[in-house]
This record gives sequence, C-alpha cells and structure tokens, in this order.
Amino acid sequence: MIPISNNIISNLEIVDIAEDGRSIGRHENVVVFVKDAVPGDWVDVKIIKKKKKFIEGKVDKIITPSPHRIIPFCEHFGTCGGCKWQYLTYSQQLFYKQKQVEDCLQRIAKIEIDGIIQPIKPSARIQHYRNKLEYTFSSYRWLTDKDMENSSEELNMNALGFHIPGRFDKVLDIQNCYLQNAPSNDIRLFIKDYALKNKLTFFDIKKQTGFLRNIIIRTSLTGEVMVIVVFFYDDEAMMNSLLDELSNRFPEITSLMYVVNSKKNDIITDLQINCYKGNPYIIDTIGALKYKIGPVSFFQTNSLQGYELYKIVAEYADLKGTEVVYDLYTGTGTIANFVAASALKVVGVEYVPEAINDAKENSFINNISNTSFYAGDMNKVLNDKFLEENGMPDVVITDPPRSGMHKDVIIQLLKMEAEKIIYVSCNPSTQARDIEMLKEKYIPVKVQPVDMFPHTQHVENVVLLTKK
Repeated sequence: MIPISNNIISNLEIVDIAEDGRSIGRHENVVVFVKDAVPGDWVDVKIIKKKKKFIEGKVDKIITPSPHRIIPFCEHFGTCGGCKWQYLTYSQQLFYKQKQVEDCLQRIAKIEIDGIIQPIKPSARIQHYRNKLEYTFSSYRWLTDKDMENSSEELNMNALGFHIPGRFDKVLDIQNCYLQNAPSNDIRLFIKDYALKNKLTFFDIKKQTGFLRNIIIRTSLTGEVMVIVVFFYDDEAMMNSLLDELSNRFPEITSLMYVVNSKKNDIITDLQINCYKGNPYIIDTIGALKYKIGPVSFFQTNSLQGYELYKIVAEYADLKGTEVVYDLYTGTGTIANFVAASALKVVGVEYVPEAINDAKENSFINNISNTSFYAGDMNKVLNDKFLEENGMPDVVITDPPRSGMHKDVIIQLLKMEAEKIIYVSCNPSTQARDIEMLKEKYIPVKVQPVDMFPHTQHVENVVLLTKK
C-alpha cells in the first residue's frame, strides 16, 4: 500500500503529460495521473481513484507553480470540457504534442525518428480558429461555484452551451467562447435571449420535452455564415417567429437552416434539414480552391491550418502529372481536389455517400475533371476489380478516422505496392500501429506534426512512407 495522508498526496512534482492530456507525477514508483496540473508544478493531489498500477487525482493545492503555467483567458476554463491546456504556454503545448508523436512512433511503430521528423507546425491562430461549433439547449444548467454562492437567489436553470464532461444531462451556459469568429457568440446569445423573453422551452433530456434542442454555427474564410436551429417538435408559428427575428438581426447569415429532431439522440444526418433563407450551403476556401459545405458536410474545422496541412501532403506527394493517386477516407474530397491539378488522375473512396456527393460537387465548382469518387466500405471497395477499373496507384493518401485503418485495408495497401503512402492522422497511436504493419514493405522517410487544435492535447501528423 502507498502511504497517503487523508487521501492527499503532498508536494508531488508534475513531470510529464500523457497522450490523453492529463499530467503525470510519480509517487513511490507509481504513476499518478493529475487533472489541472502543468509539468513543473509542485502540487498537493486529491486522490479520485487508486489502482494497483496507477492513481488518478486532481490538484488540491498548488505549492509551487510551474514556470510554464499561465492564467487561462476564458472565464469558463476548468468547467467547460474544451481547451484543457489554456493554463500551459503555447510553446509548451507544442513541445508536448511533438513529444506525443515521437513517443508513439518510437514505442509503437518501433522506428528511428532522428533525421526524419520536423518540428511541429504551429497554428497561426490560437483563438477563433474553429469554423464550426454546436451548442445544446438544456433545462438542467450546470451550477458554477458563483451560482452556489448566490443560492439564495432564484436561479434560471435554462442553459445554452456545452455539455459538462461525463454528464449527459448537464450543460454549462456559455457567455463567451474564444473558439469561433464573430458573429458566433452574438448569434448564440441572441437566440438564448429571444427564447427566454418569449418563454420558449429548453430541451429536457430526461423527460424528452422542450422546444429548443441545438444550434450549429458554421463560419467560413469567405465571410459566409450558416446557422442550423434544431427543434424538438414542429410548431410552425414559433419556429418561423424565431427564424425571422434571427435573420433580421443578423443579415450576414447566408444560410439559415432548421430541422425537427424528435429522436432520443442529437444526430441529424438522417433527418430532413430545411433551408429557411439563403442557400443550403456556404462556401469556404482552402488555398485557391472553393468548397461547398452543406449542413452535414465534413470539412477541416481549422480552415487556415487545413491549408498548411494539405500543402505538406502535396509536398510529400511531389506529383509530376503522370501519377494515379488514391485518396482513401476522402470525406468531401478536400485533399483529392487539392492535389488533382498535379496528378494524372485522383480516385477518392469514402464510406459516407453524402460526403461523396459533396466531393463530386467540389470538383465541379472548381472545374476539376480528373477526379472520381466512390462510396462504400473501404474493406470491400478496394478489391481486384476496383484496381483493374481505376488503375494501380502510384501514390496513396490515407486520412482515416481516429481508430485508424482496418487491418484488411492495410493488407490491400501492401498488395497494391504504391511507390508512396502519405498517412495523415489525428491519432498518433493508431497511426503508429498501422505504420508498424506497413513496415513490411515501406520505410517512413518524413514526419511532420501539425497543430490543428490549440489548447487541446490533439495533434495531427503526416508521415511519408516509400516502398522498399
């Protein structure tokens, strides 16, 4: 047993950060995962959970703050589930993201990274970098410490904001969010104020009642704005009144949409999404290309940094105009269209049919004629007939979800023997796992981490592999 007084570990030095963003200390050779700590801190830690091989805790008291600790800029920090690294200098955020990539490649993929890995590419914006946010209406507002101090007052329990981590039924009311450009905050606050003044009911997730459920706000580098209001039930008069007021107050909204979702979950991709005013899409740009974004389209959440990411992919591909390129997990074809001008042909494959429709449309509006897109399960699409019809690839670009590539896809990649594989990933662990399998025929020659999401532990990574 580890001797601990009153469930507190006293004067613990924080020495590192884990992949999930929690900080790490060590007490008598036992790893201690600590919430809200910064490497370099000396802290008293209140134990939350104790296991044989590790302890989980949170900061009870900061004895000596780290030189890398700074004051968070957001009033909601510590309660809101996002931007967990605001207390850490940006240079140190980049340091630990780089370290995460290096650790995964060395430990899991078992490759030597010296000489092939580049310093992480920082984000030009560390605030207001997101182009999409989703907010939830709730009649179960999370009560802050300040609310509890004023408990004698009658509290309004309605909230419009973000879910509290680990609490499906509690929502933190957001006043100002630093993640998205104007007019995002103003739109959210206006809708909430209108709802309260007109006594519109907020969603009760336990009783499955209430009129207002969610809002989704998408902004673009072109200045266009999409707002999607999600209602729990259909009341034409109340819906029209809110949407008209919103449209009049914010003429910059170029796409005003609504949907009625009476299901138990918040997913709207399987529902009819109605265009109330404007276009049923917005246009964003990455470099010189335009992309049409619908209400459920996938698009890089950080548009400016997405451009930097795609430039790295294009550099690694080093296309001469004679290559057949496969873009796996192509989404809405952003990478496929980005590299198409330098290739003979680009073939995109994606599981979601709606995304493939967007990819084709994005080729059309950019006058790109050498792309073709296919929808289907990657494990089944990449068969011998598909390769015969589309040609064997010279270059494969793959950008899978966080879970990485299915083993059968990796087996097919090994069979195809493209000269280059460019692996883009938002999860260095699963990327390293897949690279370890690809090492049978491929050598990693370049690695470039990219910071897409400042103030979080998440990091994007691009690896160029060439055939042995």
